[in-house]
Amino acid sequence: MSTGERQSPGWEELAAAALEVRRRAYAPYSGYQVGAALRVRSGRVFTGCNVENATYGLTVCAERSAVLQMIAAGEKDPVAVVVATRGPVAAAPCGMCRQTLAEFAVDLHIRLIAAPVEGEETPTPRDTSLAELLPQAFRGDALA
Repeated sequence: MSTGERQSPGWEELAAAALEVRRRAYAPYSGYQVGAALRVRSGRVFTGCNVENATYGLTVCAERSAVLQMIAAGEKDPVAVVVATRGPVAAAPCGMCRQTLAEFAVDLHIRLIAAPVEGEETPTPRDTSLAELLPQAFRGDALA
């Protein structure tokens, strides 16, 4: 995806928000903190972090947390999201998060970043789209 294809969704602002909320993640079991910052067409930004639970199935991922905030605020048109993880590779959203995001926007622009790890080089951000990460997404129109 070239940077000239579309107007910038404010990657720097979204990255800063995703890194900030990542610090507040509750991850006592995995130690793997994730933050997400999602911009909607109106320009508003919604953030979320992962919240783990001793019964792992109740864990909420950062991306889904941001989507919940978006819906609670009455918005439904996401255009870009930054996901901030940690490690040698900027990780992509899990399958459940991809499907949740696809409920609202298949052509969502995604930037994946990794928080700096002391003593290591920060991985280069990766740009992709939800359509690339989840081809042939299951959508509500399949239920008709």
